[in-house]
Amino acid sequence: MPRKDGRGLDELRPIRVTKDYIKYAEGSCLIEFGETKVICTATFEDEVPPFLKGSKTGWITAEYGMLPRSCETRVKRNNPSGRTQEIQRLIGRSLRAVVDLEKLGERTIKIDCDVIQADGGTRTAAITGSFIALAIAFDKVKEAGIIKSIPLIDYIAAVSVGKSENRLILDLDYSEDSSADMDMNVVMVGEGQFVEVQGTAEGSTFTKEEMDKLLNLAQKGINQLIAIQKQNLSGIDF
Repeated sequence: MPRKDGRGLDELRPIRVTKDYIKYAEGSCLIEFGETKVICTATFEDEVPPFLKGSKTGWITAEYGMLPRSCETRVKRNNPSGRTQEIQRLIGRSLRAVVDLEKLGERTIKIDCDVIQADGGTRTAAITGSFIALAIAFDKVKEAGIIKSIPLIDYIAAVSVGKSENRLILDLDYSEDSSADMDMNVVMVGEGQFVEVQGTAEGSTFTKEEMDKLLNLAQKGINQLIAIQKQNLSGIDF
């Protein structure tokens, strides 16, 4: 059976990327997973946290937030929750997995992910879009002579998968996520290795066979997302 929006079980929502969405950021994009829309920006700073001073290595950190009317009900402004902090750490960990921080030098890249409309999958959209913003920023500062080469090791993207009504589905929107028996967020690099897998059963348990199928489904979606990243970053060599 098709899903409510007509997608097949293994189909992504329409993915749209608008590069250089923010005028002043070194790198930015608006990424849309269906009705989920996230602005991602990357900012360079010539300093590192105290624990890295003198180490000759850089750092990447992230902040994530939802605008007050990004959801059906208003979200309080500047009110970080445990969920927000968890997502921020996830974005930072994910991006650090594909950057040679020594080549970055003692510099910090701050990633900002602002959800302007939420319909499920905001963290996966944020990771996927943040990589695009990061690559654009690296290219810009390389052209300016600030860094000698782009220190990216691989591409990285993320997607959700889940089990609903005994069906295994890719890229859940909010209605699917809120009613799913279980769901997972999967982060992978272009070469196929996992960076993080977050899986939780809500309404029922799941088998190892189902988990393996879900991971394969996630990899299929992530391969498509990385192909979209490559299209949008075609002029950047790393």
